Amino acid sequence: MKTSKNSGIKIIATNRKAGFNYFLSDHLECGISLLGTEIKSLRKNSCNITDSYIVFRNDEAEIINMHIPHYKEANIFNHDPFRTRKLLLHKKEIRDFQNKIKLQGFTVVPTRVYFRNGKAKVEIALAKGKKLYDKRESEKKRDDEIAMKKASKNF
Repeated sequence: MKTSKNSGIKIIATNRKAGFNYFLSDHLECGISLLGTEIKSLRKNSCNITDSYIVFRNDEAEIINMHIPHYKEANIFNHDPFRTRKLLLHKKEIRDFQNKIKLQGFTVVPTRVYFRNGKAKVEIALAKGKKLYDKRESEKKRDDEIAMKKASKNF
C-alpha cells in the first residue's frame, strides 16, 4: 500500500512483469467500470493484473484476465473474479491505440491499478515484445545497479 500525499494516489497493484517482458511506451490513465463488490475488494488492496491485457471491440476498450477476488462480506450477488471489464477512454484515444496495434504490431497492457482522489484508475501502455537477449540485458543492468548500491553503501 503506497500513498503519495501530493497527488492523492493510492497504488493497488503494479505489473512489474510487463516492464520485464515488453518495451513500454505511451502510458495513459483511464477509468474502469466496476461493480460495487469489486470496488470494495479493491479498497482492501487485492488485485492482480500480471497476465491481463487490453482488447478493443466495437470501439470500446476492455481489460481481460484482471483478477479482483471476491469480497468476503458480500452475499450471493458477488462478482466473477475474472470478469471482462470496460475501460473508460475517449474515442480518439481508442482509435489512436487501435491504429498503432494494427500498423506497428504493438499490444496494450495494464501497468498499474490505483485510486486517484477516490476513483479507481488503470494505467495502460503500448507494449512491444522483448527478445530473450533484451531480457538478459535488462537483468544484467538491474544486477549491476544493485551491486553499485551495495558498494556505495559500504563506503
